[in-house]
Amino acid sequence: MTETNSVEKAGILRRLASLVYDGFLLFAIALAYATILLVIRILLLGLDSATHHDPNLFSQWLGFIGLYASLAGYYYVCWRKQGQTLGMKSWRIKLQGYGGQPATPNQCIRRCLFAIPSMACGGLGFLWCLLPPKRACWHDLASTTEVIMVAKQDG
Repeated sequence: MTETNSVEKAGILRRLASLVYDGFLLFAIALAYATILLVIRILLLGLDSATHHDPNLFSQWLGFIGLYASLAGYYYVCWRKQGQTLGMKSWRIKLQGYGGQPATPNQCIRRCLFAIPSMACGGLGFLWCLLPPKRACWHDLASTTEVIMVAKQDG
């Protein structure tokens, strides 16, 4: 029996509950990012010009990519450091590679990239974890990672 078979995989309800918890932190990160952009705009253009400035398409895309990078960075740092975000800790789930090892940098990046289509397709990529035999989401499969249950610790 391999280690992958001996651990209980996290169900969709725990995954979504964790995502809701993390959503509050992601909102705070997005607000901080927007504040930084606003301060930079005011410093570069002045207060009066900054309030009437209409950014071009390049600036809008650059801002969007920066926002995505800051939000994905939260997940990347948490997954690389201990395999869990704050929401995942609360719901006792953890990200790991198939062999039980911590997720590699490449796996974390692939996971962040493939989570977008998983959610964008009406959540179909998340619902995929309801299907046997792997019971894994699209971003799990694409990144060769799994989300497992963590035993409750006494104390």
